[in-house]
Amino acid sequence: MPKRIGFIGLGIMGRPMAKNVLSKGFALAVYNRSSPAVDELAKLGARACRSAREVAEHSDVILTCLPDSPDVEQVVLGASGVLEGAQPGKIIADMSTISPQVSIRLAEEAAKKGVQMLDAPISGGDTAAIAGTLSIMAGGEPEAFDQCLEIFQAMGKTIVHVGKIGAGGYTKLANQIMVALQLEAMAEGLVLGAKAGVDPALMVQAIGAGLARCGVLEVRAPRVLEGIFDPGFMIRLHLKDLRLALEAGHTLGVPLPVTAVVREMYNALQVAGKGDRDHSAIIMLLEDLAQVQVRRKQS
Repeated sequence: MPKRIGFIGLGIMGRPMAKNVLSKGFALAVYNRSSPAVDELAKLGARACRSAREVAEHSDVILTCLPDSPDVEQVVLGASGVLEGAQPGKIIADMSTISPQVSIRLAEEAAKKGVQMLDAPISGGDTAAIAGTLSIMAGGEPEAFDQCLEIFQAMGKTIVHVGKIGAGGYTKLANQIMVALQLEAMAEGLVLGAKAGVDPALMVQAIGAGLARCGVLEVRAPRVLEGIFDPGFMIRLHLKDLRLALEAGHTLGVPLPVTAVVREMYNALQVAGKGDRDHSAIIMLLEDLAQVQVRRKQS
Protein backbone atom coordinates (compact mmCIF):
# COMPACT_ATOMS: atom_id res chain seq x y z
CA MET A 1 0.00 0.00 0.00
CA PRO A 2 1.48 3.39 -0.99
CA LYS A 3 2.54 5.44 2.00
CA ARG A 4 4.12 8.50 0.37
CA ILE A 5 1.33 10.85 -0.65
CA GLY A 6 1.44 14.14 -2.50
CA PHE A 7 -1.27 16.79 -2.35
CA ILE A 8 -1.55 19.69 -4.79
CA GLY A 9 -4.22 22.35 -4.22
CA LEU A 10 -4.82 23.46 -0.64
CA GLY A 11 -8.00 25.51 -0.93
CA ILE A 12 -11.26 25.37 1.02
CA MET A 13 -11.54 21.64 0.35
CA GLY A 14 -7.95 20.59 -0.22
CA ARG A 15 -6.47 21.94 2.99
CA PRO A 16 -8.64 19.92 5.41
CA MET A 17 -8.39 16.88 3.13
CA ALA A 18 -4.60 17.06 3.24
CA LYS A 19 -4.70 17.43 7.02
CA ASN A 20 -6.79 14.29 7.32
CA VAL A 21 -4.33 12.34 5.13
CA LEU A 22 -1.47 13.55 7.30
CA SER A 23 -3.32 12.64 10.49
CA LYS A 24 -3.55 9.01 9.36
CA GLY A 25 0.22 8.64 9.38
CA PHE A 26 0.97 9.00 5.68
CA ALA A 27 4.13 10.82 4.64
CA LEU A 28 2.77 13.89 2.85
CA ALA A 29 4.35 16.30 0.36
CA VAL A 30 2.32 19.41 -0.49
CA TYR A 31 2.28 22.23 -3.03
CA ASN A 32 -0.01 25.19 -3.50
CA ARG A 33 0.24 28.38 -5.54
CA SER A 34 0.01 30.50 -2.38
CA SER A 35 2.34 29.72 0.49
CA PRO A 36 0.28 30.17 3.72
CA ALA A 37 -1.51 26.84 3.30
CA VAL A 38 1.78 25.09 2.54
CA ASP A 39 3.36 26.65 5.63
CA GLU A 40 0.43 25.49 7.76
CA LEU A 41 0.75 21.90 6.56
CA ALA A 42 4.54 22.01 6.95
CA LYS A 43 4.13 22.92 10.62
CA LEU A 44 2.04 19.76 11.00
CA GLY A 45 4.79 17.60 9.49
CA ALA A 46 4.26 17.73 5.73
CA ARG A 47 7.09 18.28 3.25
CA ALA A 48 6.77 21.71 1.65
CA CYS A 49 7.45 21.57 -2.10
CA ARG A 50 8.13 24.33 -4.62
CA SER A 51 6.45 22.69 -7.62
CA ALA A 52 4.09 19.93 -8.69
CA ARG A 53 7.12 18.12 -10.10
CA GLU A 54 8.80 18.10 -6.68
CA VAL A 55 5.63 16.69 -5.12
CA ALA A 56 5.62 13.86 -7.67
CA GLU A 57 9.28 13.10 -7.02
CA HIS A 58 8.51 12.49 -3.34
CA SER A 59 5.19 10.64 -3.71
CA ASP A 60 3.78 7.28 -4.77
CA VAL A 61 0.25 8.69 -5.13
CA ILE A 62 -0.31 12.32 -6.14
CA LEU A 63 -3.67 13.86 -5.20
CA THR A 64 -4.87 17.03 -6.89
CA CYS A 65 -7.78 19.24 -5.83
CA LEU A 66 -7.97 22.25 -8.15
CA PRO A 67 -10.63 24.67 -9.46
CA ASP A 68 -11.03 23.76 -13.14
CA SER A 69 -9.84 21.70 -16.10
CA PRO A 70 -7.08 24.12 -17.23
CA ASP A 71 -5.61 24.13 -13.70
CA VAL A 72 -5.37 20.35 -13.64
CA GLU A 73 -3.95 20.25 -17.17
CA GLN A 74 -1.25 22.74 -16.20
CA VAL A 75 -0.34 20.92 -13.00
CA VAL A 76 -0.17 17.51 -14.69
CA LEU A 77 1.23 18.35 -18.15
CA GLY A 78 2.84 21.76 -17.75
CA ALA A 79 6.40 22.83 -17.04
CA SER A 80 7.53 21.54 -13.63
CA GLY A 81 4.33 19.48 -13.61
CA VAL A 82 3.49 16.11 -12.15
CA LEU A 83 4.47 14.07 -15.19
CA GLU A 84 7.94 15.61 -15.19
CA GLY A 85 8.53 14.12 -11.76
CA ALA A 86 6.40 10.97 -11.79
CA GLN A 87 8.10 7.64 -12.40
CA PRO A 88 6.38 4.53 -13.83
CA GLY A 89 4.09 2.85 -11.33
CA LYS A 90 2.95 6.04 -9.65
CA ILE A 91 -0.72 7.07 -9.51
CA ILE A 92 -2.40 10.43 -10.00
CA ALA A 93 -5.81 10.76 -8.34
CA ASP A 94 -7.49 13.99 -9.40
CA MET A 95 -10.16 14.97 -6.89
CA SER A 96 -11.18 18.15 -8.72
CA THR A 97 -14.42 18.64 -10.62
CA ILE A 98 -13.33 18.97 -14.24
CA SER A 99 -14.40 17.88 -17.71
CA PRO A 100 -14.53 14.07 -17.90
CA GLN A 101 -13.08 14.30 -21.41
CA VAL A 102 -10.08 16.16 -20.01
CA SER A 103 -9.64 13.44 -17.38
CA ILE A 104 -9.63 10.80 -20.12
CA ARG A 105 -7.03 12.70 -22.14
CA LEU A 106 -4.80 13.28 -19.12
CA ALA A 107 -4.99 9.58 -18.27
CA GLU A 108 -3.86 8.74 -21.80
CA GLU A 109 -0.88 11.09 -21.48
CA ALA A 110 -0.01 9.69 -18.05
CA ALA A 111 -0.16 6.13 -19.39
CA LYS A 112 2.61 6.98 -21.87
CA LYS A 113 4.90 7.37 -18.85
CA GLY A 114 3.60 4.28 -17.09
CA VAL A 115 1.57 6.38 -14.64
CA GLN A 116 -2.04 5.46 -13.82
CA MET A 117 -4.72 8.05 -13.24
CA LEU A 118 -8.05 8.14 -11.42
CA ASP A 119 -10.68 10.83 -11.59
CA ALA A 120 -12.04 10.88 -8.05
CA PRO A 121 -14.13 14.01 -7.43
CA ILE A 122 -15.69 14.68 -4.06
CA SER A 123 -18.96 15.86 -2.58
CA GLY A 124 -20.00 17.07 0.85
CA GLY A 125 -18.65 20.60 1.09
CA ASP A 126 -16.12 22.01 3.50
CA THR A 127 -17.92 20.55 6.53
CA ALA A 128 -17.43 17.00 5.27
CA ALA A 129 -13.88 17.78 4.14
CA ILE A 130 -13.02 18.85 7.69
CA ALA A 131 -14.79 15.86 9.26
CA GLY A 132 -13.30 13.36 6.81
CA THR A 133 -16.76 12.22 5.70
CA LEU A 134 -16.70 13.17 2.01
CA SER A 135 -18.37 11.15 -0.70
CA ILE A 136 -15.72 10.11 -3.23
CA MET A 137 -16.75 8.86 -6.68
CA ALA A 138 -13.79 7.33 -8.51
CA GLY A 139 -13.23 6.32 -12.10
CA GLY A 140 -10.24 4.38 -13.41
CA GLU A 141 -8.60 0.97 -13.31
CA PRO A 142 -9.69 -1.20 -10.37
CA GLU A 143 -6.07 -1.91 -9.42
CA ALA A 144 -5.29 1.79 -9.07
CA PHE A 145 -8.49 2.34 -7.08
CA ASP A 146 -7.60 -0.49 -4.70
CA GLN A 147 -4.17 1.02 -4.10
CA CYS A 148 -5.74 4.38 -3.25
CA LEU A 149 -8.64 3.12 -1.14
CA GLU A 150 -6.88 3.49 2.21
CA ILE A 151 -5.94 7.06 1.28
CA PHE A 152 -9.50 7.86 0.24
CA GLN A 153 -10.75 6.42 3.53
CA ALA A 154 -8.68 9.05 5.36
CA MET A 155 -10.81 11.73 3.68
CA GLY A 156 -14.18 10.16 2.98
CA LYS A 157 -16.93 7.99 4.37
CA THR A 158 -18.62 6.80 1.18
CA ILE A 159 -16.13 5.75 -1.48
CA VAL A 160 -17.45 4.17 -4.67
CA HIS A 161 -15.57 2.94 -7.73
CA VAL A 162 -18.09 3.97 -10.38
CA GLY A 163 -16.32 2.72 -13.52
CA LYS A 164 -13.57 3.54 -15.97
CA ILE A 165 -11.72 6.86 -16.18
CA GLY A 166 -14.21 9.70 -16.69
CA ALA A 167 -16.99 7.93 -14.81
CA GLY A 168 -16.10 9.76 -11.61
CA GLY A 169 -16.43 13.09 -13.39
CA TYR A 170 -19.77 12.26 -14.96
CA THR A 171 -21.07 11.10 -11.59
CA LYS A 172 -19.92 14.35 -9.96
CA LEU A 173 -21.59 16.44 -12.66
CA ALA A 174 -24.84 14.57 -12.01
CA ASN A 175 -24.36 15.33 -8.31
CA GLN A 176 -23.83 19.02 -9.04
CA ILE A 177 -26.97 19.20 -11.15
CA MET A 178 -28.99 17.69 -8.31
CA VAL A 179 -27.49 19.94 -5.63
CA ALA A 180 -28.02 23.12 -7.67
CA LEU A 181 -31.62 22.26 -8.48
CA GLN A 182 -32.34 21.32 -4.87
CA LEU A 183 -30.87 24.60 -3.64
CA GLU A 184 -33.00 26.53 -6.12
CA ALA A 185 -36.11 24.52 -5.20
CA MET A 186 -35.51 25.09 -1.49
CA ALA A 187 -35.10 28.81 -2.14
CA GLU A 188 -38.32 29.00 -4.20
CA GLY A 189 -40.28 27.15 -1.54
CA LEU A 190 -39.00 29.29 1.33
CA VAL A 191 -39.62 32.51 -0.58
CA LEU A 192 -43.16 31.41 -1.40
CA GLY A 193 -43.90 30.62 2.23
CA ALA A 194 -42.31 33.83 3.50
CA LYS A 195 -44.39 35.90 1.08
CA ALA A 196 -47.49 34.18 2.50
CA GLY A 197 -46.40 35.06 6.03
CA VAL A 198 -45.31 31.58 7.14
CA ASP A 199 -42.33 31.31 9.50
CA PRO A 200 -39.47 29.88 7.34
CA ALA A 201 -37.92 28.04 10.29
CA LEU A 202 -41.19 26.21 10.93
CA MET A 203 -41.43 25.41 7.22
CA VAL A 204 -37.98 23.80 7.30
CA GLN A 205 -38.95 21.79 10.38
CA ALA A 206 -42.12 20.49 8.74
CA ILE A 207 -40.70 19.83 5.28
CA GLY A 208 -37.60 18.15 6.71
CA ALA A 209 -39.73 15.30 8.04
CA GLY A 210 -41.42 14.58 4.72
CA LEU A 211 -40.53 13.39 1.23
CA ALA A 212 -38.76 16.65 0.39
CA ARG A 213 -36.14 16.08 3.08
CA CYS A 214 -32.62 16.12 1.64
CA GLY A 215 -29.04 16.96 2.49
CA VAL A 216 -29.43 20.46 1.08
CA LEU A 217 -32.34 21.20 3.41
CA GLU A 218 -30.59 19.65 6.40
CA VAL A 219 -27.17 21.24 5.93
CA ARG A 220 -27.84 24.53 4.17
CA ALA A 221 -31.27 25.69 5.40
CA PRO A 222 -30.17 26.63 8.95
CA ARG A 223 -27.39 28.87 7.61
CA VAL A 224 -29.69 30.36 4.96
CA LEU A 225 -32.22 31.32 7.63
CA GLU A 226 -29.43 32.99 9.63
CA GLY A 227 -28.28 34.86 6.53
CA ILE A 228 -24.85 33.22 6.65
CA PHE A 229 -23.33 32.74 3.20
CA ASP A 230 -19.69 32.17 4.01
CA PRO A 231 -18.65 29.73 1.31
CA GLY A 232 -18.78 26.02 1.89
CA PHE A 233 -18.88 25.91 -1.90
CA MET A 234 -18.67 29.09 -3.94
CA ILE A 235 -21.24 30.22 -6.49
CA ARG A 236 -18.53 30.76 -9.11
CA LEU A 237 -17.36 27.17 -8.76
CA HIS A 238 -20.87 25.76 -8.98
CA LEU A 239 -21.42 27.94 -12.02
CA LYS A 240 -18.35 26.31 -13.57
CA ASP A 241 -19.66 22.84 -12.71
CA LEU A 242 -23.01 23.52 -14.34
CA ARG A 243 -21.20 24.76 -17.45
CA LEU A 244 -19.32 21.46 -17.55
CA ALA A 245 -22.58 19.55 -17.08
CA LEU A 246 -24.24 21.40 -19.94
CA GLU A 247 -21.20 20.81 -22.15
CA ALA A 248 -21.33 17.10 -21.31
CA GLY A 249 -25.04 17.03 -22.06
CA HIS A 250 -24.46 18.67 -25.41
CA THR A 251 -21.71 16.19 -26.29
CA LEU A 252 -23.76 13.17 -25.25
CA GLY A 253 -27.08 14.41 -26.67
CA VAL A 254 -28.76 14.78 -23.28
CA PRO A 255 -31.03 17.85 -22.91
CA LEU A 256 -30.67 19.52 -19.50
CA PRO A 257 -33.29 22.28 -19.64
CA VAL A 258 -33.74 23.04 -15.93
CA THR A 259 -29.99 22.88 -15.35
CA ALA A 260 -29.61 25.60 -17.99
CA VAL A 261 -32.11 27.85 -16.19
CA VAL A 262 -30.46 27.41 -12.78
CA ARG A 263 -27.07 27.96 -14.34
CA GLU A 264 -28.25 31.35 -15.60
CA MET A 265 -29.53 32.19 -12.12
CA TYR A 266 -26.04 31.52 -10.75
CA ASN A 267 -24.62 33.55 -13.61
CA ALA A 268 -26.81 36.49 -12.54
CA LEU A 269 -25.41 36.24 -9.01
CA GLN A 270 -21.87 36.11 -10.37
CA VAL A 271 -22.51 39.24 -12.46
CA ALA A 272 -23.90 40.93 -9.33
CA GLY A 273 -20.58 40.37 -7.56
CA LYS A 274 -21.71 37.45 -5.40
CA GLY A 275 -19.55 34.76 -6.99
CA ASP A 276 -17.59 34.12 -3.79
CA ARG A 277 -20.73 33.60 -1.67
CA ASP A 278 -21.97 30.12 -0.79
CA HIS A 279 -24.08 28.49 -3.50
CA SER A 280 -27.09 28.59 -1.16
CA ALA A 281 -27.11 32.37 -1.74
CA ILE A 282 -29.27 31.67 -4.79
CA ILE A 283 -32.12 32.55 -2.42
CA MET A 284 -30.97 36.17 -2.54
CA LEU A 285 -31.90 36.38 -6.20
CA LEU A 286 -35.37 34.97 -5.56
CA GLU A 287 -35.92 37.28 -2.58
CA ASP A 288 -35.17 40.24 -4.82
CA LEU A 289 -37.60 39.00 -7.47
CA ALA A 290 -40.38 38.41 -4.94
CA GLN A 291 -39.62 41.47 -2.80
CA VAL A 292 -39.62 39.46 0.41
CA GLN A 293 -36.99 38.70 3.05
CA VAL A 294 -36.64 35.07 4.16
CA ARG A 295 -33.26 35.22 5.84
CA ARG A 296 -32.11 37.43 8.64
CA LYS A 297 -30.08 40.41 7.52
CA GLN A 298 -26.66 39.13 8.67
CA SER A 299 -25.47 38.59 5.07
